[in-house]
Amino acid sequence: MTFIDFLDYAGVFVFAATGALAASRCRLDIIGFIFLANMTGVGGGTVRDLVLGNTPVNWVREPLYLLIGTCAAILVYFTAHRVESRYRILLWLDAIGMAMFSVMGAEKALQLGFNAWVAIVAGVFTATLGGVMRDIMSGQPSVLMRREIYISAALAGAGTFVALEALKVPTTISVIAGTAIAFSIRGGALQYGWMLPAHKARRGRTEEELKRDGIVRDE
Repeated sequence: MTFIDFLDYAGVFVFAATGALAASRCRLDIIGFIFLANMTGVGGGTVRDLVLGNTPVNWVREPLYLLIGTCAAILVYFTAHRVESRYRILLWLDAIGMAMFSVMGAEKALQLGFNAWVAIVAGVFTATLGGVMRDIMSGQPSVLMRREIYISAALAGAGTFVALEALKVPTTISVIAGTAIAFSIRGGALQYGWMLPAHKARRGRTEEELKRDGIVRDE
């Protein structure tokens, strides 16, 4: 097993654990745990493979991914009740999984022969979409909707990895650096509330103002 393979499997386990924690918060049964865990663990990679035309997708070619997700689900099922703040742990595990997958997604795209820009987008997709599916299915507010930096962290991790690969840095170092950058940014956002400036929308014009400007006419 290569270092890349290990990190990919570890990312699936961590992300699957966040899906199982979401199932715990919803008080689902063991089947619900396994379903939500596996969907979270392989969801982003599935979308990536479909977009890149890399079919059959990863978990169909290698069922070990589903076994890993199932093990994570069972582990969380029997231990989650011992944790006082499951949502806080979910956020930190999600940060770890996001950091790993931002690099793994980009690495997969480069391996398939796609250019740097496609690789970065593939990294962001892989890092974020599994968590989006988890939050939608569990009926919880999406981590993407939190004000703290999230997608930007995945973008930074994928971009760092791709840039170092272009500079012919050894892949192991590129992977570690990209993962560390993504996790550091997301971790800082969770710990210190880092966020990008929010859009400040202007007040919409009233009907009277629209009529005055000739946009809406009286009937």
